[in-house]
Amino acid sequence: MKNSMVLLSPTAILGYGFPESSFTRGLSFDPDLIAVDAGSTDPGPYYLGSGKPFVPRGAVKRDMAYLLRAALSRRIPLLIGSAGGSGAKPHLDWCHDILLAVAREEGLSFRLAVIPADISKELLLKKMAAGKVEPLGPVPPLTAEIVAESTYLAAQMGIEPLVAALEGGADVILAGRCYDPSIFAALPVKEGYPAGLAYHLGKILECAAIAALPGSGSDCMIGILEEDRFLIEPASRERRATVDSVAAHTLYEKGDPYRLPGPGGLLDLHESSFEQVTERRVAVKGSRFLPSPSYTVKVEGARLIGHRVITIAGARDPRFIASLDQVISGVKERTSDNFSGDAGRFELFFHLYGRNGVMGPQEPRPQASHEVGIVIEALAETSELAEAVLGFARSTMLHFGFPGRIATAGNLAFPYSPSDFQVGGAYAFSVYHLMSVEHPEELFPITYEEVRP
Repeated sequence: MKNSMVLLSPTAILGYGFPESSFTRGLSFDPDLIAVDAGSTDPGPYYLGSGKPFVPRGAVKRDMAYLLRAALSRRIPLLIGSAGGSGAKPHLDWCHDILLAVAREEGLSFRLAVIPADISKELLLKKMAAGKVEPLGPVPPLTAEIVAESTYLAAQMGIEPLVAALEGGADVILAGRCYDPSIFAALPVKEGYPAGLAYHLGKILECAAIAALPGSGSDCMIGILEEDRFLIEPASRERRATVDSVAAHTLYEKGDPYRLPGPGGLLDLHESSFEQVTERRVAVKGSRFLPSPSYTVKVEGARLIGHRVITIAGARDPRFIASLDQVISGVKERTSDNFSGDAGRFELFFHLYGRNGVMGPQEPRPQASHEVGIVIEALAETSELAEAVLGFARSTMLHFGFPGRIATAGNLAFPYSPSDFQVGGAYAFSVYHLMSVEHPEELFPITYEEVRP
């Protein structure tokens, strides 16, 4: 094990971009690894359910070219996790195609390891029957019907398949759905660094400069791992890491401030300490990884729940705004009556911006506004029904009467024509469960490719 290992995280998500100047400075630290997260569940279930990416191809290709050139010219590994956004087969294939296109255009040669993360419905049902699947949080019970309705199923891999690919001589690893810190922790753990520090550093680096001040998801972050601590510093001189910014990001997306579970165990932060060692650099010590008695991975899946159509409108008549709750109730009642023959086949929603539009009933400081933005949403079994329901609700609200109404031309202002937008298929997360496995690598087969110009 070397005295230190330098890790470069170029951006929070592959395709989010980074300044060339920051990337160049990041490379001046002589990194031993470049790793980048390429996906997330943050954009919601649509992308996993539909098999589509949430970052444009051109943006991913731009970032990919920089990363491949830098890693291969320096003979250091490049790890890409959760390829294509959600890390299922169509996402992995999409990202794989971009990678090969860049390699051809740049004339690059390397050994590529591709690690899919898909699991079959048959396997999940078998595990369910054996009592080896449990819900992760307050989610509905998993049934055979829900599994059948799910489009793609992906499991979050830990470091073990990535370590195996590195041991197999891979220069570049393109992986399906990953536990976010895994792509950063794999090489350090392989080389003998403490797993707790490696996972904690990976937790910070997976979002790149979001953990800096000012934070950014499209800038580079440097991690330096040592035997008993790690150091974190943004590549851009315009940003700095502080104890507060790094500690705060440690808690990012976590319900417990001390115990951060992942594949095969949990990161224990009870003895972690944060120190400001320079104006722009923070040192972290004491983080430990505690293996669990059984190895579990998170399985994610989404299913189609209908088709969505929306309209966007605005209103600033104070009388209309004062009566808005009654207007919405009346529009819903009229719509339900008009489509009584389709009861149970559609839902109608009103989202108000300018009046509790973000937090809804949980808003701690509700207050009136002189104007409101209104998003009317129809969700139905078919796009035709959703369009019909939305159109009826929109036109009804446009001319709905209320106390003190003066003008009859219309209650709503529409910024666009046409006013109604077909959003398309609507998905919901259907599988969000932990599954026990016998071996950490059993779900994640590795395929090697010799990429040549």
